[in-house]
Amino acid sequence: MAKDDQSFETKLIHAGEPKPRIDGAINVPIFQSSTYEYAGEGSYHDVRYLRLSNTPNHLALHKKLAALEGAEAALVTSSGMSAIATTLLTFLKAGDHLLAHNTLYGGTADFVNNELPEYGIERDLIDASNPSEWDSKLKPNTKVIYIETITNPLMDVPELGKIVEFAKSHNLISMIDNTFASPVLYCPVVEGFDLSLHSCTKYINGHSDIVAGAVIGSANYVDQVTKKLNHLGGSLDSNACFLLHRGIKTLALRMNKQCENALLIAHFLENHPHVKKVNFPGLESSSSFERAQEFLCGFGAMLSFEIDGGVDQADQFINHLQYAISAPSLGGVETLVTRPVTTSHALMDQAERKVAGISDSLIRYSVGIESADDLIADLQQALEHIS
Repeated sequence: MAKDDQSFETKLIHAGEPKPRIDGAINVPIFQSSTYEYAGEGSYHDVRYLRLSNTPNHLALHKKLAALEGAEAALVTSSGMSAIATTLLTFLKAGDHLLAHNTLYGGTADFVNNELPEYGIERDLIDASNPSEWDSKLKPNTKVIYIETITNPLMDVPELGKIVEFAKSHNLISMIDNTFASPVLYCPVVEGFDLSLHSCTKYINGHSDIVAGAVIGSANYVDQVTKKLNHLGGSLDSNACFLLHRGIKTLALRMNKQCENALLIAHFLENHPHVKKVNFPGLESSSSFERAQEFLCGFGAMLSFEIDGGVDQADQFINHLQYAISAPSLGGVETLVTRPVTTSHALMDQAERKVAGISDSLIRYSVGIESADDLIADLQQALEHIS
């Protein structure tokens, strides 16, 4: 069978694995070495050195991640923010202009709104679900358009196809943070995006035990990002590479179960009298429902919602949950819950959060692989404690 004919699940296990296997090892061993014998490499970037992200642990991951999203190349980094910041700084310089979605992960939003201007880079925010406003924000010096597949924390699905068309028609580099969807639900490069970015800390690894990122795209673009990363130093440690390589193999099993659970939980919450609003693209009441059906192979495993009352009631509810752990991050096998204003979006000031539509009482819920019945019962008893 040709490699192109492999199913996604088979690629998770077999793509990128060394041939022949290293001393017959089924798993790629941890190469606990910072440097390697010089073998006549003609370029600095080709010298085998841990900081240059070209150890056997790195190379196996790069091949696997590229295969999963149907791309030419991939690069792993020390975190999701390392992937995002390095990629933006690779393709933007002083005098350039960026278009970015108006609701992004808080770390990304802070970098775009407050860090990039220090480099002399302009930015305008757009509603990525409303194509009618994009032309008015475009400038002669616009170079990049940046969005998320499913937005954090409001779970909107942008007009992904029209973003690709817009970028190509205006010669923009299109970047998308595909963390919430993962390659299970969406393959951006196959659909026309130039670069797909991930916080591999989340679903791709899935076990809440490492921090990692990835950049996936054409060989040309990934090579440029790699050279920038080599100078900025955001390389992934070999031990973390090993754990990521191990975790990724169960991605489809985990993601499918998490998505199944999330849909059941979203319907439960939507019908509960103490829940005012649920943000989840798999609900027919969601403005993103039709776009999610059109573009994605599922609705994801993240949801956010607001309950009766305000911040005090939201905290009261979270404190009464028995299975969901109150913690930042997401995408692991265990269910996590947080108020984004205290964690993922704490870097944004109140005015910025208001523009993005993020209230102080919003609850974000990352669905794990536990029994959906148990999670729903836990939500039910916590909602009963609201006063």
